[in-house]
Amino acid sequence: MVAVDLNADLAEGEIFTATDLALLDIVTSASLACGFHAGSREVMREAAAACVTSNVTIGAHVSYRDRTGFGRRPLDVAPDQLVIDLLEQYDVLTSEARTAGASVSYVKPHGALYGRMAVDPVVADCVVEAVSRSGATVLVAQAGTVVVEPAVRAGLTVVFEGFPDRGYLPDGRLAARGDPGALIEDPGEVGRRAVSLVQRGGTAAVDGTWTPVIAQTLCIHGDADHAVDTARAVRSALEQSGVLVRSYLPPRPGGFDAGTSAAGR
Repeated sequence: MVAVDLNADLAEGEIFTATDLALLDIVTSASLACGFHAGSREVMREAAAACVTSNVTIGAHVSYRDRTGFGRRPLDVAPDQLVIDLLEQYDVLTSEARTAGASVSYVKPHGALYGRMAVDPVVADCVVEAVSRSGATVLVAQAGTVVVEPAVRAGLTVVFEGFPDRGYLPDGRLAARGDPGALIEDPGEVGRRAVSLVQRGGTAAVDGTWTPVIAQTLCIHGDADHAVDTARAVRSALEQSGVLVRSYLPPRPGGFDAGTSAAGR
């Protein structure tokens, strides 16, 4: 049976919201904001505790230091400082998760940092160095991007991510948020695209051409309008199509075994 992880970016508000809680009943992993683009220690702790209750795997959603721009502005940060910033975020989330009786199982950069590590070798190396030094062994990234080779070379497990609620360019990159077709807002359409990503290995690009995409985990943006409806539509569409929705890294209070991940098989 084909299986896929369903993840959401959560804990991105000043409080742990009803939307966050509802999404944890649907997804199998959650990337929690680490304070630099959104969130706080209190929100991290509450979100981590809710993840434990819901049996959801926790990831560190690290970003540029940019609360004003929600981490979606590409900032020029000195490489040494960027590594320090990423390690600080991971350490803060790890501390709060531990207080809640949980552990952090993976790292997934947010917004502009996620986009930059895909195309900029210097930023990619910074992310790989920070993840390696943090003690984490799993990085979530897009297949075919610049960060993959150095991450694998450093011994990290790379889990490839697909975005059913975002438009793709013909070359497999995500369309910029302000471009036509960049945001897919109809839950039913997002569900159909999720099935296509998993079962057909790709989806239609914004120009209608076919774009191959390797997806071992699918992202639902928790800050999007109708995020809960979209997540429900995606999970329902996947399960009705015979796809098993499960975490690629089962949550474990004491850590995890990277050998059980989808990317490691």
